[in-house]
Amino acid sequence: MDEQVMRALAQDQTIDITTHGRKTGQPHRIEIRFHNVGGHVYIAGTPGRRDWYANLLAHPDFIFHLKGTTKADLNARATPIIDPLRRREVMGQIVRNTDWANDLDKWVLGSPLVEVTFTD
Repeated sequence: MDEQVMRALAQDQTIDITTHGRKTGQPHRIEIRFHNVGGHVYIAGTPGRRDWYANLLAHPDFIFHLKGTTKADLNARATPIIDPLRRREVMGQIVRNTDWANDLDKWVLGSPLVEVTFTD
């Protein structure tokens, strides 16, 4: 991975992802935030049902589109984080210093969370 991409993964927050529909298999592109926690890249959502998460559960390969400090389309794979202790650890880092920190239990119990592995 080149230096510009590594820098973007360390400092940017907003990306697009292209997933494939769990039912249709058709590509779906959305804007979303990502989080770099200890050198690992995660995508999380607010508590509740999320189509992007359902799509990644059905089809874990997706495209991670950098669009901030650098532009790049990265092939990636999503791994759901389901272990409660790991979810608490990662979510705690994601919501710290935000208004959401007071609702950590809600985030741990009800938010989609995947770790991103780049496959290129």
